[in-house]
Amino acid sequence: MELTVVKNATCTFCGCVCDDIELHADHRRIVHTKAACVLGASWFKNHTAERLYPEALIDGREATVDEAVEAAAHYLHDAALPLVYGLSNITCEAQREAISLAELIGGVVDSHTSL
Repeated sequence: MELTVVKNATCTFCGCVCDDIELHADHRRIVHTKAACVLGASWFKNHTAERLYPEALIDGREATVDEAVEAAAHYLHDAALPLVYGLSNITCEAQREAISLAELIGGVVDSHTSL
């Protein structure tokens, strides 16, 4: 099987935004990375567009996205000090929305770097 090679791919996993990565794919998934650290290689090889999980879970049971949004709204409303955390693996646009949400609900924002 012939592999597709993508040069100068950008990894956004940890926030370093390495942009010199070479990816080799077999038309279904990435099978080899060149110049990626162990975190980036794992991210590229193990993340998939396949639907392996339900759209949402609430207390361990499958739920619709609408049900999950409603449950999240209740959790945030009832929280004494809501925390927005884990923004390192999302887009800038999603980070902007998360910050806006934190400001709206009087929450705090923290990143994985505080560990």
